[in-house]
Amino acid sequence: MKALVLMGGMSTEREISLLTGEAVAAGLREAGHDVSIYDISYEPGSSVRDFVTSGRLAASDVVFIALHGGEGEDGRIQALLDLVGKPYTGSGVLASALCMDKTLSKILFERYGIPTPAWFEISAPEARSGALEKISEMGGFPAVVKPVDQGSSIGISVIEGESGLEAGIALAEEYSRRLIFERYIPGRELSVAIVGEQVFPVIEIVPEDGFYDYERKYTRGKSSYHCPADIDEALSERILGEALAAYKALGCAGFARVDLRLGGDGAPYFLEINTIPGMTETSLVPMGAAAGGYSFSELVDTIVRDAAKSRAT
Repeated sequence: MKALVLMGGMSTEREISLLTGEAVAAGLREAGHDVSIYDISYEPGSSVRDFVTSGRLAASDVVFIALHGGEGEDGRIQALLDLVGKPYTGSGVLASALCMDKTLSKILFERYGIPTPAWFEISAPEARSGALEKISEMGGFPAVVKPVDQGSSIGISVIEGESGLEAGIALAEEYSRRLIFERYIPGRELSVAIVGEQVFPVIEIVPEDGFYDYERKYTRGKSSYHCPADIDEALSERILGEALAAYKALGCAGFARVDLRLGGDGAPYFLEINTIPGMTETSLVPMGAAAGGYSFSELVDTIVRDAAKSRAT
């Protein structure tokens, strides 16, 4: 199959996208596919319009979207590919947009009974005068603040008390005027990889210093991982079932990663769904799939074959 790996972009996650794209391309070649890559931002004349009309797109059988954040993950690239009739990996337009918007994700989690931390959305200017009262109503500090529409833990802060509120707002505001505050859940950081509707074993992430931020997510040695996580079977089954329910509630397809916290009360609290999760050497979806018996090349081969098949029918 002729596969075109689309990577790069101009979002804050560009560098991770390039790593994902190169890894995916290597895995697809190992699986026997004819692979080309396209950096949508920095190739000569590589605007989105030029990409859609490019000869390489026309010659491909399927596009593996390896863009993180921005137009690659919020439904815009998916809409363009739908319009030109080209099969692509991952979720469609609506699910991509819903998962990229943390507020909309939360609303649907609550609608479908998926447990999630207490939260509120507020604009950055309003947060400086109004967030403190809302945090108190939510249960008080510590609280988490992050941009509504970013991934990879970009712009996120855990605020321990009122003195840290301004700095947390300022950091999140660098990436979005829309901020979301959540009740902080002390406990364990977990994640679940899903491919198609196959759910892989729960992964536990143990970050250095206890907070899984951008640096600890992408720097080798800054976090340790346990897959399967050391949790009892009944809890594992509950988490896997609720992760799949969240995936379906938001209309996801292809593959995704569902992130959650396991609270000190023993209950899972779902945070968000990443519809184009990283595929780097420290990424979680390949780790979960490996625990389920898939090599990396088998994983990306399964993803592109399912994409070509599902969108051909």
